[in-house]
Amino acid sequence: MKIGVIGSGVVGKTLAAGFLKHGHAVTIGTREAGKLKDWAAQHKGAKVADFAETAAFGEVVVLAVAGAAALDALKLIGAANIDGKPVIDTANPIGGGPPVHGVLSYFTNLTDSLMERLQKAYPKAHFVKAFNSVGAGQMVDPLFAGGKPTMFVCGDNDGAKKTVAKLVEDFGWEVADMGAVEAARAIEPLCMLWCIPGVARGDWSPHAFKLLR
Repeated sequence: MKIGVIGSGVVGKTLAAGFLKHGHAVTIGTREAGKLKDWAAQHKGAKVADFAETAAFGEVVVLAVAGAAALDALKLIGAANIDGKPVIDTANPIGGGPPVHGVLSYFTNLTDSLMERLQKAYPKAHFVKAFNSVGAGQMVDPLFAGGKPTMFVCGDNDGAKKTVAKLVEDFGWEVADMGAVEAARAIEPLCMLWCIPGVARGDWSPHAFKLLR
């Protein structure tokens, strides 16, 4: 598939490299092309473009920016470039204050989520939550003694979720579909839980969630 990755941070670069590794065509979007010069030189086949061009290229678009910058990034992308497409939303609404005993502060609450705000602002795009509650080092081809970890996803469009699920499964994950966009109210806070060992104790050793049935 043609994948457009929005964001030049560690998550964006990790996922872009993962999609290249798994045989997809990748364009990665950035506001400053110079930031990705060395990365692009090391990843043959990857193209670098601005946000709008990247989204227009992608059959699937990956939003890999800070939560506080997500709406601004979508404005630069433009609605026409994501209408009708699966948009993998990796962002978390981190902000609103310092951590409390290792627990991150969010600018949303339990009756709201960042993904709901994005979906409301761009109703024709098909947002799917994924990759928001694991470290970048374990996003692609994770290896754990306990077996495949679980990626929790949600979104309103079943076709988009199936497309994203296939991509996630190709990366070595089990997928648990938690339903409609409102499930992001539960999935986004998993990032808080995932981060507690690192924020509270400086322990960033690899770990992930697994749903047992």
